[in-house]
Amino acid sequence: QLQFVESGGGLVQPGGSLRLSCAVSGTTLDLHAIGWFRQAPGKEREGVSCRNSGGSNTWYADSVKGRFTISADNAENTVYLQMNSLKPEDTAVYYCAAAWGCGYYWNEYDYWGQGIQVTVSS
Repeated sequence: QLQFVESGGGLVQPGGSLRLSCAVSGTTLDLHAIGWFRQAPGKEREGVSCRNSGGSNTWYADSVKGRFTISADNAENTVYLQMNSLKPEDTAVYYCAAAWGCGYYWNEYDYWGQGIQVTVSS
């Protein structure tokens, strides 16, 4: 059974940075793709970024390209999402999720973390 522990969320001012962590158990990062999704109130869950199994490929939503970076520590079995130049529209609950491959849509992922709040506000 795959499980996730997400951390690193919180309140930050516009222009600030946060790093989200997703510690994965029950699999390794060589076997599953790990994606980050977010859901703002009243909106659909949207894909933010994904790292494929092994880390040879990544993708980013257009809205976060150049500001967010996905990375991983294989020894810690943890995936990170570094978020810079944060904007109020980045405010959402962020989730990490696992799938066999990097899909763009939430229903392509089989396993989900509990979510963590990110609020960008002055």
